[in-house]
Amino acid sequence: MAAGVAALEPEAARASSHREAPLISGQPQYDNTDVYAFVSPDKADTTTIVANWLPFEEPAGGPNFFKFADDAQYDVHIDSDGDAQGDLLYRWTFKDHVKNGDTFLFNTGPVTALDDPDLNVRQTYDIDLLRLRDQHVISTTKIAADLPVAPSNVGKASMPDYRALRDQAVRELPSGATAFAGQADDPFFLDLRVFDLLYGGDLSEVGRDTLSGYNVNTIALQVPTEHIRQSEAQPVVGIWSTTQRRNAQGDFTQVSRLGMPLVNEVVLPIKDKDKFNASAPWNDGDFLQSVTNPELPKLIEAIYKIKAPAEPRDDLVSVFLTGVDKLNKPPHVKPAEVLRLNTAIEPAGDPKRLGVLDGDNSGFPNGRRLTDDVVDIALQVVEGELLGQKNDLGDAVDENDQKFDRSFPYVALPTAGSRGPLAKGDKAQEGGRSLLTGGAAVAGSTRDNSGTVLLTSAAAAAAGVVLVGLGLTWWRNRRRNMRY
Repeated sequence: MAAGVAALEPEAARASSHREAPLISGQPQYDNTDVYAFVSPDKADTTTIVANWLPFEEPAGGPNFFKFADDAQYDVHIDSDGDAQGDLLYRWTFKDHVKNGDTFLFNTGPVTALDDPDLNVRQTYDIDLLRLRDQHVISTTKIAADLPVAPSNVGKASMPDYRALRDQAVRELPSGATAFAGQADDPFFLDLRVFDLLYGGDLSEVGRDTLSGYNVNTIALQVPTEHIRQSEAQPVVGIWSTTQRRNAQGDFTQVSRLGMPLVNEVVLPIKDKDKFNASAPWNDGDFLQSVTNPELPKLIEAIYKIKAPAEPRDDLVSVFLTGVDKLNKPPHVKPAEVLRLNTAIEPAGDPKRLGVLDGDNSGFPNGRRLTDDVVDIALQVVEGELLGQKNDLGDAVDENDQKFDRSFPYVALPTAGSRGPLAKGDKAQEGGRSLLTGGAAVAGSTRDNSGTVLLTSAAAAAAGVVLVGLGLTWWRNRRRNMRY
């Protein structure tokens, strides 16, 4: 029964972090997928913010691999006093650079450095820090310029040491911050197959990380905590991300917004989702009723006969909108969908995946760490955990398929587009398929233990001659037929 009820929650989480509203689902380069904010585990005087875009990146998605949009502003907002208005805004803007437009190749040879001439398509970025007061910009400072983006991980042949490329993209800034932008493994973990009519009634299918093997585009910033919080006496900050893109008139318009996971997805109805993406936190009172009278518990009760907690749900208001008393609720707070982090709480030596529910106050909903199981936490809270209705619900996916790094930017390396027999030094990953057609063997070839045909250089050359010959024969026949 616990697994069955949990099947509902991935629907919410998918919307939270991937394709959360109708309009933005068709604009993946501008689609915020997730926001994470936590006190850095290896540098406790700093705060790390990770924001992701462009969901469901198929690693082998060439020849035009995945990049940030060059007509967008990718923003991370900081509210240091709880009034739902940003006090600081970090803005990323990206530029494209193409060395040779006469080839279709993303890279023209093995890439061993970010400035390698063989990296044909690359990006750089700037970061601006905007200081705001009453929603108006009072100053703008460029804190980084022309930093390199870690490219998409094309594969082992193209990028034999991708970690070296990722490490080169981590840059110390004069301000004392550290920055990264590039591709990463999608850190969100959950089972999304709920959309097949609740697994078609077959609940034995739950427990597979549907996002395993997919990548995202990540920006990460590690800043001295004193730079973003109001004071030691008021250490709670609110954090959210937005994307703006140019409209037909050339003006920037906000098209995506994400802070606290799950709110725009499982809480807000379809009619409000696009409105939310274009709105600002100080207007979130417009959506309050959807939080106090949520739909999800009623669905769970109708399908699984687990009684929905009584309304209004003030407990959900505290978790998703205001922060929890004596944990991460700032004084005189205005309810808003932002990720609230108490920067005075030191990182846990042994992080618990259920965060605050398991006594680990350095985890979700106090900020969000990469390892926090927000699906299980949110489901248990929605079903009344904070109201005394104890439950142990979950989707049976308790951790990411890839291990996170222990130092900045903490995200795991992206899955490579190619890991097969043509990749240098790798054995075949996929079995039973010929590198030519239909699995037919070729003279002079060998077969590895997976059943994949591997051509020797002589056999490959011979095969090339055969294919060219077939092509010429086809063309001659076509021309002959065209005469008649």
